[in-house]
Amino acid sequence: MKAKTMTIAEKKLRESVERQLEFTPDVPNEKIGVAVINGVVTLSGIVGTYADKIAAEDATKRVYGVKAIANDLEVKPPAERTDTEVASAAVEALERNVNVPAQGIKLTVKKGWLTLEGTVDWWYQRQAAETAVRYLAGVRGLSNNIMVKARVNDTEVWKKIEEALHRSAELEARRIEVHSSGSTVTLTGKVRTWRERDEAQRAAWNAPGVTSVVNNIEVTP
Repeated sequence: MKAKTMTIAEKKLRESVERQLEFTPDVPNEKIGVAVINGVVTLSGIVGTYADKIAAEDATKRVYGVKAIANDLEVKPPAERTDTEVASAAVEALERNVNVPAQGIKLTVKKGWLTLEGTVDWWYQRQAAETAVRYLAGVRGLSNNIMVKARVNDTEVWKKIEEALHRSAELEARRIEVHSSGSTVTLTGKVRTWRERDEAQRAAWNAPGVTSVVNNIEVTP
């Protein structure tokens, strides 16, 4: 089957992403492959840490014109660590972070892939746990399965999120719709950049009692 020829717009977007990756200091110097089809950017190649993989994805999100990202970067640490070593380092990292509850979080490590489980009161605690272990040496990937306790009704959730969206200087709130069902929130609408999409999702998660956010916001540059 003949490969699809890239359009001029796709070539320009690929070049913009490549320049952004080169420009961003926390993205590794390793060669990262960039492919673009209809605004969807695919990152491929090998990096040394999971933090490098996330940094490359975050840098790509900042490029105007990116509609979606497929992060196929493979993590191969320069120095191998056993799962026991990674698990011990992760436990220590969680204990040192004051935003992570002392109880309620469990972790497992299999072939360098770290999984977090448990229940917390707030979304920021869930994110703090992920951030605490994301940058550890030897981590190849991360699954954050920590749940947030539900505490409020539909109307209160919807109201608090709507207010947060309108307060944000980075969002054009009238282009975003909020739908809540119990403790699950669904976001729809259109924004210009990935940064706006992420900001809307962050605002939704920050509402008390939200246990799940379905982000169906489209990025339409």
